[in-house]
Amino acid sequence: MMTAEQLKNSILQLAMQGKLVDQRPEEGSGEEVYKKLKLEQKDMVTCGHIKEKNLLGPIQIEETDLEIPESWVWARIEECGYFISGYTPKNNQLSKEGIIPYFKVADMNTEGNEKFLTITENYLSESIKAPRCFEKGTIVYPKNGGAVFTNKKRILAQKSVVDLNTAGYKPFTSVDFDYIYLLYSSIDFRKCYKGTALPTIDMEKLRKKVLPIPPFAEQKRIVAKIEELMPFVEQYAAASTKLNTLNTTFPDMMKKSILQEAVQGKLVPQDPNDEPASVLLKKIAEKKKRLIKEGKIKKQKPLPPITEGEIPFDIPKSWEWVRLNDILTLENGDRSSKYPKESDYVTYGIPFFGAKDMKDGRLDFSDVRYITQEKFNELGNGKLENGDLVCLLRGSVGKTVLFLENEQHRTGFICAQMLIIRLLDKSMIPYMQLVMDAPFYKKQLNSKITGTAVRQLPAAEINKMIIPIPPLNEQRKIVNKMMEINLHLTF
Repeated sequence: MMTAEQLKNSILQLAMQGKLVDQRPEEGSGEEVYKKLKLEQKDMVTCGHIKEKNLLGPIQIEETDLEIPESWVWARIEECGYFISGYTPKNNQLSKEGIIPYFKVADMNTEGNEKFLTITENYLSESIKAPRCFEKGTIVYPKNGGAVFTNKKRILAQKSVVDLNTAGYKPFTSVDFDYIYLLYSSIDFRKCYKGTALPTIDMEKLRKKVLPIPPFAEQKRIVAKIEELMPFVEQYAAASTKLNTLNTTFPDMMKKSILQEAVQGKLVPQDPNDEPASVLLKKIAEKKKRLIKEGKIKKQKPLPPITEGEIPFDIPKSWEWVRLNDILTLENGDRSSKYPKESDYVTYGIPFFGAKDMKDGRLDFSDVRYITQEKFNELGNGKLENGDLVCLLRGSVGKTVLFLENEQHRTGFICAQMLIIRLLDKSMIPYMQLVMDAPFYKKQLNSKITGTAVRQLPAAEINKMIIPIPPLNEQRKIVNKMMEINLHLTF
């Protein structure tokens, strides 16, 4: 689809080819305008504003890349006006009030200065003689520095001074000012500069630019037609922006909406033959009790039962609400004095994961740092097992990814800003990843974040969070359905 900028350029292209308005023999010819331009240029040479020896020669056929009507002619940009460089006054010459405004390149970004330069904080008094004043109606633009690439062109609303990093172009009176401004605004300075460390407008290239010159009356009709069309271009731009925003956000919005349906039991039908979630939770509780008895996990202080006020939505009868504490264990990274230092990193060894390694829902091995096996053995908690979920407690708080072992690495170690979330039943991992992306879970998690300058998620608060648990067989169906839907949303 054509962008608003492309549409605007297309309209300007038609204008420059004489296809935007009709040609009228009674309006004369571009040749008549050109002769008047050459007389004005001669006057500027006579009064010393232009040096005759610097004038470029006749336009060659290869310099013109458009077909124009027979009544039009080509003219170089230097034949339609003259250039002037800026001037930077001394600080003691400037004040907050005065007669002559002084503009810098930065003033082109000021709100209210989008086309005409009218707002500034610096002025020269009438008593100070500026060696270079730009006349009202001068087109000004950045001449030096990165601002060259912004392609800004502004018009002086009154006689003004502009700084050395700014240059000006004053069209002759034999051409319609608004017509020349349209053409000048279309010049891409990114194709007309020199230098790399300090980009500068290449004046030789700029002066060589050729412009199509219609009869004077036709110039005015072209400008009027473009002004008539611009509101439609602006409407198109607004509509295009809305459409682009919708196209960008729709898949994500749709995914969140479907995820919410999924965790409410509305994505796939319930099967009465499925073993209810209460049986799954009973098995998990028995496993947790056994692991505590074996000393493999610590016994935790029991949390209060889930209240009616905590439950955000209804779920099917075969489902159960649980606190995360009931189905998983949490493990912080080692924060003791044995925590790895810069000197402990080696070329290859045990992966030591940080926030930068959380990519595309996984802990990524491609750019991971390593510690030795000896250092790893010294450390206490924070050691990964296959299928662990890893949550970020600082920075992009709540971001959660999966750790999957590979042939080279069966384990790894997490940084101090991370937390290991270890499910007691690993078959629930795919469903848990969906739950942790669901809007209700994100909202619940965000409510537990503390701090403003540094946002943090207390690990203990995760244990208190509640989630809905479907029967294990239904969890698999939900995951498969979401994979199918995501595939369609991607394409």
